[in-house]
Amino acid sequence: MTMGSPSATPTVRTQLGGAVQQNSAFSVTGVLERAFAQTFTGLVYPQIWEDPVVDMDALEIGPDDAIVAIASGGCNVMSYLTANPASVEAVDLSPAHVALNRLKYAAPRLLPDHAAFFQLFGRADVAGNAALFDDYLAPHLDVATVDHWNGRKGIVGRRIEMFEQGFYRFGALGLFIGWAHRIARLKGIDFSRFMACRNIEEQTRFFEDKVKPAIDSRFIKWVTRNRASLFGLGIPPQQYEALAGAADGDMHAVLTERTRTLMCGFPLSENYFAWAAFNRGYDPSGEGPLPPYLQRDNFETVRANAHKASIRNRTLTDFLRSQPGASKDCYVLLDAQDWMTDAQLNDLWTQITRTARAGARVIFRTAGVETILPGRVSDSVLGRWRYHEERSRKLHDRDRSAIYGGFHLYTLEGLPWPMRQTPIRG
Repeated sequence: MTMGSPSATPTVRTQLGGAVQQNSAFSVTGVLERAFAQTFTGLVYPQIWEDPVVDMDALEIGPDDAIVAIASGGCNVMSYLTANPASVEAVDLSPAHVALNRLKYAAPRLLPDHAAFFQLFGRADVAGNAALFDDYLAPHLDVATVDHWNGRKGIVGRRIEMFEQGFYRFGALGLFIGWAHRIARLKGIDFSRFMACRNIEEQTRFFEDKVKPAIDSRFIKWVTRNRASLFGLGIPPQQYEALAGAADGDMHAVLTERTRTLMCGFPLSENYFAWAAFNRGYDPSGEGPLPPYLQRDNFETVRANAHKASIRNRTLTDFLRSQPGASKDCYVLLDAQDWMTDAQLNDLWTQITRTARAGARVIFRTAGVETILPGRVSDSVLGRWRYHEERSRKLHDRDRSAIYGGFHLYTLEGLPWPMRQTPIRG
């Protein structure tokens, strides 16, 4: 594990700028890109919004597989550990995400049991969670990570105390969801009634009767036309344009349909993303839907494999450039490619292809429906890979987070990886 400082160093700011800023600093889009890059120096995603069950179905992780992933909030890296991989090496440009991941990797090994682990990351709103950090975790963590969580939160208190105050209400995403709840209350929407729905029919009725009229208001339509309004969802200007392009420029239509899918596409009893959005946290009893890493039955497996996870504060391309050839099996790119220029995409895929072992798999998501690689990544590189279009569509349809337009699976062409076509688990 690389123990770089999780503070916002000039190097981090430079990397963020290189990843996000594509236009002149004096243009409107350039100003928005710089503002978005600034967002990523702090906590953005307290919880990752890609479905790890779909990821694991696509990757078919085996005991010899070396996984490389963009970390974000770390939920999916932790969930991959339930599949017993050889290693999971994560990267992220947000120093806060790096500190959060290091906390998560240490917790199952150092906390006394699943109850304490769930209290910290499943409830994340219990008095005494800061003491769990102080007593069990801090003595064994690197200095930079301890300094981050002991750092000041606002005027008073420590960052670790967010886990006593409802951690999933913090970060850019948590604050965005909080504002959405405030607007909903002003419009007379009570999401506790939505959480009481017993089936998809009742969920759909609530959406059509209560939520859709609010989304169709002039105020919400005005908000969705503002590219900066979606920074809280982690959507930079480039991705905003891709989202809008999925519906002939109508961002309002895109957000309406994706909200409908989140609320009505899956039963609440199965969709922890809906719990996170509309209950602002997981079922506190622990009996509702949860990410795989938080499920009681998976705790001992996560604990046994936690030492296999590591994180670095680098770009994925930079990390891969430092790795030996033919050394990785699975690549998880999240939606990062939506932000990239053609030159950045070619650089990334050149390094992926160089480091990929026989049978390697790459997964990623896009704001739009179609894969973004053809015509942008060199044929000499992309031609080595096979795109599984039909399987990608089926996997996308099972993604419970419902916020992306497409899920995409590529495998290294011409090398022996048996596509076992196992059923997609729910």
